[in-house]
Amino acid sequence: MSTKFPEVQGGGSLILAWQIRDKHVLVVGGGEVAAGRILNVLNADAKVTVVCPAAGLNEEVAYRVSQKQVIHVDRTFEPQDLEGVDMVLCAIDDPAASTRVWQLCKEKKIPANIADVPPECDFYFGSMYRDGPLQVMVSTNGNGPKLASIVRKKIAETLPDNMGTAIENTGKLRRKLRHVAPNIEEGPKRMKWMSGICESWSLEELVKMDEQDMDNVLTYYASGKVPTYAEVQVKRDVQS
Repeated sequence: MSTKFPEVQGGGSLILAWQIRDKHVLVVGGGEVAAGRILNVLNADAKVTVVCPAAGLNEEVAYRVSQKQVIHVDRTFEPQDLEGVDMVLCAIDDPAASTRVWQLCKEKKIPANIADVPPECDFYFGSMYRDGPLQVMVSTNGNGPKLASIVRKKIAETLPDNMGTAIENTGKLRRKLRHVAPNIEEGPKRMKWMSGICESWSLEELVKMDEQDMDNVLTYYASGKVPTYAEVQVKRDVQS
């Protein structure tokens, strides 16, 4: 049998960038774990409702409520809270109540995460590193959250401080390119050309690239040439 293809490694999770902008997320609980979950989904631009007695809100969650970053329902969870919900995050210290939330979510086919109970989770929260548009998640599939945090810190230490800015500039250039070459059939050429820019320009050069540089870079696209940063600066000097 051929061994040139990757071997299947069962037991993993499908790691995805889940787009939940404007989706309705229900958080059951208001303690420290809930606070972390709330921040994660707010960073993804979700609409968040927190169901928890006011006395159970920790300082951070109470702050989110006071700033109207989340909607607060001042009582314990009730089944009707699931109406119109796209995702449920449960973080309470009552195993029986947590399982009931899980069962109701399964009945309604709502994806849910029951904190610290891997068998009752449709998805896990990994340890996240964030630098602007760059997001790196480390997951242990529920086996060792602390170890995930340690691995994430080691990865973060190897990344340049300005990686986020370089990615933001690359994204701007990519969007400009789509205006220059909007046709679907241009797709393969666009991808190859953008790959050439990312591979041939240094991180520092991508960070320094401004709007004028981007416009000058795009003048090379039609020919398929990938210009060097130096060539783009020469063109800039001529324009000055």
